[in-house]
Amino acid sequence: MDPTADGLVSRVARELASRADELVAEVVRSLRREMPELWEHPDAMATEHVTEHVITVLSGLEHGVDPDGMEIPASELAGARRLARHGIPVSSVLRAFRLGESVILDRLLEEMPRCTDDAELISEAARGLIAAATGYVERSFEQGAVAYEEERDRRLRWRLSMVNEASMRIGTTLDVARTTQELADFATEHFADLATVDLLDSALAGHDPPPDDPPVPLVLRRAAQRSVVEPDPAATSAARQPHTFPAGSPPARALATGQPCRHRPADANPVHSALVVPLRARGATLGVAQFSRHRDPDAFDDEDLLLAQEIAARAAVAVDNARRYTHARATALTLQRSLLPRRTPRQSAVDVAFRYLPADAHGGVGGDWYDVIPLSGARVALVVGDVVGHGIHAAATMGRLRTAVRTLADIDLPPDELLTHLDDVVIRLAAESVESWEAPELPEAEVSDVPDLPDLPEAGDAADAAASAGDLGATCLYAVYDPVSRRCTLARAGHVPPALVARDGAIEILDLPPGPPLGLGGLPFEAAEFELPEGSLLALYTDGLIEARDHDIGAGLGRLRDVLARPAPSLEATCDAVLEALLPARPPDDVALLLARTRALGAGQVVTWDLAAEPAAVARARANVSRQLGEWDLEELEFTAELVVSELVTNAIRYGRPPIRLRLIHDRALMCEVSDTSATTPHLRRARVFDEGGRGLLLVAQLAEHWGTRRARQGKTVWAELNDSAAHLES
Repeated sequence: MDPTADGLVSRVARELASRADELVAEVVRSLRREMPELWEHPDAMATEHVTEHVITVLSGLEHGVDPDGMEIPASELAGARRLARHGIPVSSVLRAFRLGESVILDRLLEEMPRCTDDAELISEAARGLIAAATGYVERSFEQGAVAYEEERDRRLRWRLSMVNEASMRIGTTLDVARTTQELADFATEHFADLATVDLLDSALAGHDPPPDDPPVPLVLRRAAQRSVVEPDPAATSAARQPHTFPAGSPPARALATGQPCRHRPADANPVHSALVVPLRARGATLGVAQFSRHRDPDAFDDEDLLLAQEIAARAAVAVDNARRYTHARATALTLQRSLLPRRTPRQSAVDVAFRYLPADAHGGVGGDWYDVIPLSGARVALVVGDVVGHGIHAAATMGRLRTAVRTLADIDLPPDELLTHLDDVVIRLAAESVESWEAPELPEAEVSDVPDLPDLPEAGDAADAAASAGDLGATCLYAVYDPVSRRCTLARAGHVPPALVARDGAIEILDLPPGPPLGLGGLPFEAAEFELPEGSLLALYTDGLIEARDHDIGAGLGRLRDVLARPAPSLEATCDAVLEALLPARPPDDVALLLARTRALGAGQVVTWDLAAEPAAVARARANVSRQLGEWDLEELEFTAELVVSELVTNAIRYGRPPIRLRLIHDRALMCEVSDTSATTPHLRRARVFDEGGRGLLLVAQLAEHWGTRRARQGKTVWAELNDSAAHLES
């Protein structure tokens, strides 16, 4: 028997080693009682783990091994890493060692008096035993802490990589459904077995989110759902139906408070752990995301909750961006469609078909437009234009330009002159846009009186926006077709040329003078005139139809030729065939297409007389009109037409210059036209009581449905349109 302190420690350790199972059980009971959180993760803390430490310590003490020489069990490092993965604080690891140390020391010290009565020896052995146990604990903890920190750092890098990957994978499009599904897919791939995303019904509808303390339960819709198993155990047939969460439930609390939580569902077998994270962006709650585990045995920890928060925060911003964009796009599209003609006006010059197709979600609504404008003399104006840019600003600019074109067309300007005036309009609009961005700020005292506004650009962004506004531009193609002469006059401002399909199927891209885009100023526009046989097809379009990333305009024009060469039962069918053949499912740019098949007024619908510049010509003109109306079975308009023609011819004789010509056109209405070579334009005025003249045009304005003057290269034409209302007025 070794009478030394080391010998006593060895004997005591050997005695306890024979009852190691009892000692291990006591240590386990102490740990379970004092630190139950360690046992929530079986892979991180188990009885086998405690047993290895107890056997190592008792064996080292029995054989007199120095604490530095005791080999730490390999499971210790793995266990420390697992504790780190589960988010157990490192202080809990040290406390577990201290608890185990105290239990083992107590049993060793209790055993010593049974082996010897020498108090001094017991005291010396106790001091050595405490030093050895403390050294072993410190050494084990140091190695475990290193492994713990390494795992924590690795987990931190993993979480950062997950957040970075989520930033790249969530929000790839400006589509709410796609964005929420990307969130659910990402969560089930990396840390959850089931993910659901519910958005507030108001957020999906594009309205402002409700206040933080709504008076009624919030109505939500399931926007996305994904599970790692098939079929989905949580799938329901009414996934998109409106629903509410029970008051006091974790999702309801998250929506009300804006705070995330993790919990263990009491009645969600087999789900054993769940995270509930509100989706908040720009101070507003948009919905709630729920993540649960039923296959993974590990419960969610605080780090999982932190990861879910970071990912959900980025997803919420992406959802809000998509929601705002969807609302803005819908507004712009509604504005665009409201500014485009829903149906073409009645006219006999051409048969028309038209299409407007907005760009994909990335491109947005643009400023393409088309129009069909009836003109005097049974003529018609065909217009297609394209405003630079996308969004509400482009749509609003398009509406202003379309109104300007209709106003200029109403005064019967030739195509080249009309584009010159329209160019001035674009320049003025660009100047107004710059001035609006450079408007002075409100005085400081008035700021409090201004209502809340959406986020406005910063100073640098405002400067960029002003520069962009100053670059306002557009292209336009303006054509006027006369069914009497069968001639079409066209001019373009930076626009793609139209295509002409003859009756025999021959296709030609009309060679028009390439005028500059609108908004440059100072450059002339030129018009070209073509004779179009009856039945010719004229195709006007914007560049989005023929230009794309995978081919140039030349290739697009070739494909357009091929489609137009194919026979079709109607113009509507031709429109559909063109769009289907030339455009992808989601075109990158918006497209306007206008097809017009020409018609002609026959010799039996038009009659012309040359008049002498003498008063007697007025009576002859009335007689000619009366006779012609009888041939056309328009006797009910005879009196009115004679009166209008008499006034117009009299004005031409008195104030115009010969030659004077009278023309009647029998179309949907009766059109009376008197032409002369004088550039003087008559004006409507109010005659005084004793004035002998000045009432002729007033009488024409009262009797005619429409009247006006159009200027020609030489002279002018004064016209009046009569219909059934004029006959009723006569009666």
